[in-house]
Amino acid sequence: MDEHQKQETEGMVRGGGATHAEEWKEPEPTPASREDESVRTYAPGHEPGTPEGITQEGVDVRSDLAKWLSDADFPATSLELLQHAERMDAPDHVMDLVSSLPERRYANMAEIGQALGLGVEKRRW
Repeated sequence: MDEHQKQETEGMVRGGGATHAEEWKEPEPTPASREDESVRTYAPGHEPGTPEGITQEGVDVRSDLAKWLSDADFPATSLELLQHAERMDAPDHVMDLVSSLPERRYANMAEIGQALGLGVEKRRW
């Protein structure tokens, strides 16, 4: 009898958890308490907050620009970016930012943010 019970619980003992194959049979985890959030670890470069070298406002503006321009055909001139924003029916504040870009070719969103003086995040490796 002991051997039989040992076999039945072996998966649970080795795996440190339930042995159900179907996910719906698993008990739902309890919500984490506020204390656990301070212990949470993030992958390097993915920590919450504003990256070094750019302000929160810069992050917000770049995010808004990226929402309307990220699918543009890069590299693109400022005129091409403006035309793309018009086709996407971007809001006025985005159109104003894009129209204020100096005339040149931009390879990506980072170059657009830099040209607008929004700052560039510095990566720590």
